[in-house]
Amino acid sequence: MSVYSLTGPVRPYAWGSRTVIAELQGRPTPTDEPEAELWLGAHPGDPATVGVPDGPVSLESLIAEDPKGQLGGAVLETFGPRLPFLLKVLAAESPLSLQAHPDPEYAKLAYARQEADPALPRNYTDANHKPEMLVAITPFEALCGFRAPAAAADAIEAFGVAALAPVIEALRGGDLRTAVRTLLTWPADDRDYLVTAVAVAAQVAPADHPQAASFTLAADLANHYPGDPGVLVALLLNHVRLAPGEAIWMPAGNLHAYLHGAGVELMAASDNVLRGGLTPKRVDVDELLKVLRFEVLEDPILPSTPLAPGVSTWSVPVPDFELFRIDLDGTRAPTEVPAAGPRIILATSGDVFVGESVDGTPVELTAGTAAYAPADAGAIKVSGSGQVFVAAVPS
Repeated sequence: MSVYSLTGPVRPYAWGSRTVIAELQGRPTPTDEPEAELWLGAHPGDPATVGVPDGPVSLESLIAEDPKGQLGGAVLETFGPRLPFLLKVLAAESPLSLQAHPDPEYAKLAYARQEADPALPRNYTDANHKPEMLVAITPFEALCGFRAPAAAADAIEAFGVAALAPVIEALRGGDLRTAVRTLLTWPADDRDYLVTAVAVAAQVAPADHPQAASFTLAADLANHYPGDPGVLVALLLNHVRLAPGEAIWMPAGNLHAYLHGAGVELMAASDNVLRGGLTPKRVDVDELLKVLRFEVLEDPILPSTPLAPGVSTWSVPVPDFELFRIDLDGTRAPTEVPAAGPRIILATSGDVFVGESVDGTPVELTAGTAAYAPADAGAIKVSGSGQVFVAAVPS
């Protein structure tokens, strides 16, 4: 088989940017509506389109027609006739919801229970887990994992809001679960008062206060989500600032939220999201607490590992996906992609050539464009000048 061009749909969520994805792809900006995510995969919610010789076809359909040829025997045996990962470009102009995802065992049980009882809330769209990682392509801000409870207590105490005493007490005792539950179940009639009091305290605090970063974060989140106790839950998490090329990892049970910036995101092909705040969408506190892991994450940044000149990867402990970055300077011989099976190749800069298409010539990629290599395409190489990300399934 050959390597094919791949065109992904752009999802217009309200928190998206009107410029970032369009500028990446060389389209006019600003766009008519926010562009939040470029999807590159076979997820049934919005599959990408493959440029095969007989005419464009969805990647989901292409895989369904020949699962073994497209996925390879090992991937087919492990995951069934589906692509187990979804690659995205994410562009956040404003904060996303606080969220977490279930592990595979719980997702399977919870989805089966939900499907057997129509009266249960519709929390799950499938029986899969959704671990995810993100590599920044611009400066990127996120909340990722719980920080030390004592540090969170110091931050919340600095606002001087007496009503938060039970939360501070729980944190001083190291009880993250109680602190989160207390905030997310705060009486609805008092939420506006609580978040307003926190926002006012943040606005009048001196710029050189030791908790200035927490004040700034709380004021910004309260401006976007007035009356949402997720503003306070955010202060329990690590506030991460990524430089381009740095990555974070969100395993099952990790409470996180993206705040601002653009990145390449790779995840298991699932849409199971349990929200905890900073959203107008439904929040199921009891279900969220069942999947959260109340563990301190000392360092949210995921280090990269060099593999060869210009080639690096990030080690994640899941079988669904792996991600490689290849930097090409135009002077080296073609670089072999260090992955087999089904692969999606995304260019983020430059002019890059991938594998061989049907006519024997390489597929040319410029920034914001992508290619798809099925398992039967065998080993492929990239050349030219620029940067590409390669999503694959671990061997």
